[in-house]
Amino acid sequence: MGAIELDGLTKDYGEVLAAEDLTFSVETGEIFGYLGPNGAGKTTTIRMLLGFIRPTAGTARVLGNDIRDQKALIDAKRRIGHLSDDQAFDEQATGAEILDLHAAVKGDDRREELLEMFEPPLDRRVREYSSGNVQKLGLVTAFMHDPDLVILDEPTGGLDPLIKHQFAEFLRAERDRGVTVFLSSHILSEVRRLCDRVGIIRDGRLVTVDPIESFLTRSGKVVRINSADPIPIAFVDLEGVHDLETSVPDDETADPETEFTECTFTFTGDINALLARLPDHEMVDVSIEEAPLEDVFLRFYGGGEDV
Repeated sequence: MGAIELDGLTKDYGEVLAAEDLTFSVETGEIFGYLGPNGAGKTTTIRMLLGFIRPTAGTARVLGNDIRDQKALIDAKRRIGHLSDDQAFDEQATGAEILDLHAAVKGDDRREELLEMFEPPLDRRVREYSSGNVQKLGLVTAFMHDPDLVILDEPTGGLDPLIKHQFAEFLRAERDRGVTVFLSSHILSEVRRLCDRVGIIRDGRLVTVDPIESFLTRSGKVVRINSADPIPIAFVDLEGVHDLETSVPDDETADPETEFTECTFTFTGDINALLARLPDHEMVDVSIEEAPLEDVFLRFYGGGEDV
């Protein structure tokens, strides 16, 4: 049995079908990324899983408990950590008071360990916190009771690069301990670094569930090439080249119909096959980067070629 199992989970608001017939599972001890643009249905799904709203149809089981059984779900929440994308902390309270409140409800066995890692300013009122400090306080509350399942909504928002790195190491260590993590994110590098599998939701419907390797192969990389000499268009006649844009500066003699000196494209093919062609030309600059997650979404949602 998975840590989370959705079976036809649906939420219909009448004018908006926020989640439609969602059926998938999250295995115990994996980091599962739940991806989709704003309004896709991610938050609605999370709120149903946590019992904040009731499904219109279908159901889900969280740690073996049916989300329609409020008593069972309340008991299960003692084993669940949650980080919202909007931390609704009492802004008049200090960080220490917030943690004391959470500890009284669910315990705080790992409080000191987490405070050493994230270091939110406990003596200051939340209203004085930066967005990064609010996020760090939220991470402490999500993990301080040593949960079996953690549901995180955009967990690294506002964190500086060092804390992001520490959090990534911490999350992988939690997974290795058997903790299950369900997270939403818009940052592809974060998804690559953290997730074992990903699910993509579009307009309330599940598009795909894939191992991270398959998803990254589909999403591809953004390649930018600047050459000192004109390059024939045939140079980029490779399987996996998408959204090709080429240009020739006005002072160049190259024929823009058949040659280019600068180009940008998304590449989902064998990167080694592309690199093998580069020594044939004098390069000024070459960059290969992760495709922005927004671009990946466009390939799923924009009516173009499937990724």
